[in-house]
Amino acid sequence: MTTLIHMADTPPGGPPPPPAPAVPSSDAAAPRMPLRRLGWRRVLALAGVVLLIAACAVYMLYTLGSNLGLDALLVGVTAAILPVPVLVACFLWLDRYEPEPLKYLIFCFAWGAFVSTAASLTVNNSFAALFKDWGVSSSLTGVLVAPFIEELTKALGPILLLIFRRREWSGITDGLVYCGLSAVGFAMVENILYLGGLGYASGVDQWGPATGVRNVIVIFISRILFFGFAHPLFTSMTGVGLGIAARTADRRIRVLAPVAGLLLAMMLHGTWNLIPTLVQATGQAVIFFYGMVAVMVPIFFGMVGFAVWLRAWEGRLTERTLPDYVRAGWLSPPEVAALGSLGRRHAARTWARRVGGDAGLRAMRGYQFAATRLALLRDGMRRGLDRKPAERERTLREERQLLDTIAAYRSFFVGRDPQTPVGVWDGERYHLRFPDGTQRVVDAPDSPVVPIPVVLAPPPPPAYPAGYGPPGWYGPRPAAPWPPGRH
Repeated sequence: MTTLIHMADTPPGGPPPPPAPAVPSSDAAAPRMPLRRLGWRRVLALAGVVLLIAACAVYMLYTLGSNLGLDALLVGVTAAILPVPVLVACFLWLDRYEPEPLKYLIFCFAWGAFVSTAASLTVNNSFAALFKDWGVSSSLTGVLVAPFIEELTKALGPILLLIFRRREWSGITDGLVYCGLSAVGFAMVENILYLGGLGYASGVDQWGPATGVRNVIVIFISRILFFGFAHPLFTSMTGVGLGIAARTADRRIRVLAPVAGLLLAMMLHGTWNLIPTLVQATGQAVIFFYGMVAVMVPIFFGMVGFAVWLRAWEGRLTERTLPDYVRAGWLSPPEVAALGSLGRRHAARTWARRVGGDAGLRAMRGYQFAATRLALLRDGMRRGLDRKPAERERTLREERQLLDTIAAYRSFFVGRDPQTPVGVWDGERYHLRFPDGTQRVVDAPDSPVVPIPVVLAPPPPPAYPAGYGPPGWYGPRPAAPWPPGRH
């Protein structure tokens, strides 16, 4: 059985509760979160970042074009782009519960593709020339230099996001997504060098275009199909450290966790590059086999298993934190349960589309996103992430904004499903009124059967984290539209 939203006027006296949103017409558009204003400092910072990425992109395009030639560049770009949608989709799959803003995802990808590659190429070439002057094999650049500069520059973009947009980080999952996309961008441009230069260009110089195409296929299979996970795997270690730092109030962990993750990424990257170097130096191909089977493959599958488990764990964050708002009267148990898994969320969106069309679907998606953000905000309160009074005040304002936004999204569905009764949640049970005037008291079910339930008649506010105030408690309990319990 499903129920609909019914907002009631509050009794006079006491601080006013949040205003009840107006019920939109049937053709109303789905509500939206308010947009953040851009100050001149943010505009300048944004312009500087865009110019830096653009300048590095031009530099890389010029460098690749002059070194490879137009034909090899086009072949390399075409082949290197093919795996990118698959890898990006894998990281977006991890980010289904609380999708990150598209602009930050694009920023991380572009940072890895252009800024990181430009800096790494310059440093690696400089050290290769220096090693040559010293009479040392330039192949050592891949072991002694490349892992450090590449992992550092790939991580700088996500680190900037953590410093200036910490509130956009929900935990380790976000670290994996941001760092993973930076690594995918880096790997794409690096693959252009391998596929276009070592593959096509060298083959054409030796035996003609057919040999060049064959080289490209061989490198594509060996480097991308078999080991395309390498760069995302390395940088994911840094992502774990950044994610831990984003959700802790301990200043020591905020510093040590990213440093440890970065060092682990560098060590893993260096080990990866060391394996073929040892094979070439000793002529023992078995080193490659043992290095892959005993080291890299177990780490890869271990990280995949950890990411899947982490995705489910963070997906249940709403079930761990939103009950505070159930006790405060803003949400009901089935409403929280309906947010606890992707399957339940999909069922709610299916219902919303049935009763509200595409606009209803957008409203449900917005509702689910706002509820997830609210859970993250509440989790941050519990963890003590806001150390300054100004930060706590900002968190309270954002909490109120999210609660109002959730109420606005809910109001979109008022009266849209003629098959459901009107209900009142009194903090313990539902009081349902049916079209024939009969009423029934129903206990909260164990499984979610209510996509958008009633939120009325809350009990007294619960305990709350020090320095914040109760979760969304802004006034006395609202009056029910009819005497509850009469049936």
